[in-house]
Amino acid sequence: MIPCTVNPASENYADFIYRYGSEGRLPAPEPEGIACADYAFPGYSILYVPAENILPISLEKYPYYSIPKLYGLMDTSALESSGIFSVFRQPALGFQGRGTILGFIDTGIDYRSPVFQNSNKTTRILGIWDQTLPDPAGPQGQSIPPGVSYLDPSEPIHYGTAFTMEQINEALASPDPLALVPTTDTDGHGSFLAGIAAGSPIPEQDFTGAAPQAYIAAVKLKPAKTYLREFFCVPSDAQAFQENDIIMGIRYLCMLSRYYQMPLTICLGLGTNSGSHEGASPLSHALRYIGQYVGICTVVAAGNETGLSHHYVGMAPDDSVPDEVEIRVGAGEKGFTLELWGSTPEIFTVGFVSPSGEEISRIPLTLTSSAVISFLLEPTIITVNYRPQEIASGKQLVFMRFADPVPGDWRVRVYSNQIFNGEFHMWLPIEGFISPDTVFLRPNPNTTITSPGNTPNPITIGAYNHLGGNIYLHSGRGYTLDNRIKPDIAAPGVDVYGPGKIPEAAYRSGISPSSIPMTRKTGTSVAAAIAAGAIANLMSWGIVEGNDPGMSEAAVRSYLIRGATRSRAFSYPNREWGYGSLELYNTFLWLRE
Repeated sequence: MIPCTVNPASENYADFIYRYGSEGRLPAPEPEGIACADYAFPGYSILYVPAENILPISLEKYPYYSIPKLYGLMDTSALESSGIFSVFRQPALGFQGRGTILGFIDTGIDYRSPVFQNSNKTTRILGIWDQTLPDPAGPQGQSIPPGVSYLDPSEPIHYGTAFTMEQINEALASPDPLALVPTTDTDGHGSFLAGIAAGSPIPEQDFTGAAPQAYIAAVKLKPAKTYLREFFCVPSDAQAFQENDIIMGIRYLCMLSRYYQMPLTICLGLGTNSGSHEGASPLSHALRYIGQYVGICTVVAAGNETGLSHHYVGMAPDDSVPDEVEIRVGAGEKGFTLELWGSTPEIFTVGFVSPSGEEISRIPLTLTSSAVISFLLEPTIITVNYRPQEIASGKQLVFMRFADPVPGDWRVRVYSNQIFNGEFHMWLPIEGFISPDTVFLRPNPNTTITSPGNTPNPITIGAYNHLGGNIYLHSGRGYTLDNRIKPDIAAPGVDVYGPGKIPEAAYRSGISPSSIPMTRKTGTSVAAAIAAGAIANLMSWGIVEGNDPGMSEAAVRSYLIRGATRSRAFSYPNREWGYGSLELYNTFLWLRE
């Protein structure tokens, strides 16, 4: 691996995810002038290249999979409904996550909050990796605890700053904690998820996390770089995070798990509409890889895209008769990307009709070049890239980038060149990456689970309202593009009660458990956090207590599915609930039979 003598997190460097070929060689075309690299997991590395050498990036120059996709946050009485309190009440089952680690890759964690402390005010956090902070030791590598890793401990991580439990405790004992451990969670999303999954009991607030005796580990993701935001047309103020940073966060959590010899449950409350929606991305491959190991389980939010009109299913049954896909572009939309994925061996080409009626005829299929289309009557520029066999999935990708689209009704004409069944899928970006008024006029609510929730191995969680019993309106619907059953189950995710963001003024005046502000949040990332806490309890019973020491991710899924509650009104599995709703107590009842 190429060592770093620079800070690769800087905007001066572009990031690429690359799969190695035989004998460790990079497949062509490889970026020119690689400055350094980070080992990710077997077969994959993150390459850092001086931005001046390669910008602007394009699919004409680099493979689709190698350009990090941008991920957003999946959000906008729960423990009783999911059977977790019932488990706590049983003396023989009151494990509460003891001896396990709950890991979060999100907006960070407020380590100063009493929610993440023991009764003696020491921390329950084993480690924090803040990707936004420069490493005080320089760009030569992180001070991550040594030890054998599932991945490769001999390779350092070349950006951010890692803090150990010892450093956090030292900070908590000082009058100015941030002077010693200057990591914060300015958003509060990561702290909320960690709180409802693993927060310490706060009787004054009638609150406890789902696994209040589990240890915690957190990764604070750095914001996506400007050049990637511009490439994917993501607004500068949108919360967006890079795929490669999430992958490296997974590596960090696995290193901690191996070092402390504890089972690990990873909670991912992030998602994207980029990709083929069948678990073929580099992030999905990373999750598949770690899912092979006993004692590691990943819980992923299904996304909140149902009902937002960002998915379209089309049919182009004849070479000369296109399917006209109608997209209404909202006022003020500065740009967006649009992806078309066709099933092998279908081949599709596209043309366009602008709101003023100006027509762009069918663009011929090319293997390498980009088609750049301008209009006479509008300032819009559309770039079209055809990839007949996208490397990661093997499916055809038509990648379209709309710059300065005029508001109104656009039509994308989709033609089939090789007709088998003529079906294709199209996705607009997730909520927050696009104007809420930019939508398909004839959307399809199914196959709206965001990546990496469509990956086979992880446990994908939908959200339901535990007070009314109905599925959350926007909870991502299955199945995957290749018809695998997702979500696996649903968990409470509507108006869930948990710790809010503590203002700095409260720390200056002295924070107590009774003064912690509480709030409510909704979304599948909330549901994923509750499910992650339930899984920590299950792994504590199985691995730590020795009842199932070989417990794997696949075994955890089976346990949860068998214990899930199911309504007589539905047949299972289904697209909304998967195999039912989380009920941990039922799982233990099933184990006793």
